[in-house]
Amino acid sequence: MRFVDLVAGATAVSGAVAVPTKTLKRQSKFDFTGVSESGAEFGNTALPGQLGKDYTWPDQAAISTLIQKGFNTFRIPIMMERVIPDKLTGTVNETYTAGLDDIVEFVTGQDAYAVVDPHNFGRYYNDIITDVEGFGAWWTTVAKRYATNEKVIFDTNNEFHDEDNALVGQLNQAAIDAIRGAGATSQYIFVEGNSWTGAWHWTSSGTAEAMGKLTDPEDKLIYEMHQYLDADGSGTSATCVSGTIGAERLADATAWLKANGKKAVIGETAGGANAQCVQAVQGMLAHMADNADVWRGWLWWGAGPWWADYMYSIEPPSGAAFTGVLPSLADFL
Repeated sequence: MRFVDLVAGATAVSGAVAVPTKTLKRQSKFDFTGVSESGAEFGNTALPGQLGKDYTWPDQAAISTLIQKGFNTFRIPIMMERVIPDKLTGTVNETYTAGLDDIVEFVTGQDAYAVVDPHNFGRYYNDIITDVEGFGAWWTTVAKRYATNEKVIFDTNNEFHDEDNALVGQLNQAAIDAIRGAGATSQYIFVEGNSWTGAWHWTSSGTAEAMGKLTDPEDKLIYEMHQYLDADGSGTSATCVSGTIGAERLADATAWLKANGKKAVIGETAGGANAQCVQAVQGMLAHMADNADVWRGWLWWGAGPWWADYMYSIEPPSGAAFTGVLPSLADFL
């Protein structure tokens, strides 16, 4: 999702009490079916920001509801600068990171995956990250915190864009090396490419070359690609190009994954709550299920207590996608 300034869509935070719920046995072929749980990355121009004013944390009761619907993976966008302020090699801001600890513990306590997602677009304090060693140091600090939790997934960084493709590859490899070096050897790592990590231009953008060279001693890399279905693929419209656009936009990435022996997830996707978008999403997920040897799952963008009337919100109980799209996706959960 191409947000330059993530702001709160509402100011009310749910007071509902979460009821612990174990994940359900799913019907689909996918290992990961999930949702991005926004809130902690909001107010990204207010750093460090104030809890309840500039940012919030996902609602546990809403997550429990989504688990009951069949989701098992929850991506938690955060800000790198709030976790470790001032410099990449600095120390943890325990006030903010305690909130991340709480939501990770809740999600993984339900036997679901918690994806730690630095939602920074390859930037730190708005500057493109070129300090590869520093980026690795940031990940060493964070990975140590969750090294013993096998249900945590590390997402290297959200949607690198307008950067050198080789640099993006180097940053991803630094993150992998740091995570494994921190003792986190059992977890999956989601790696993201350049050009908004878009599936539809994974090869044409050139990001595939450097990304294809990534190595992991634990062999648990998952390529995270994003794919929206509106005209420019930015995820800013409730109108989808056609009912077949989802499958069409994945075709090239699918071929690349198969040719290179890689596995992937669609880490962000969405469409409006209308018949054409529902058909497009279903078609995309059907294509992925037909190629489940390389496509291991998908995550919807997005949920979170501050989305209000956002067109893609899958936040229970009244988000537009929760009521208008999710009932049509049961076969893919």
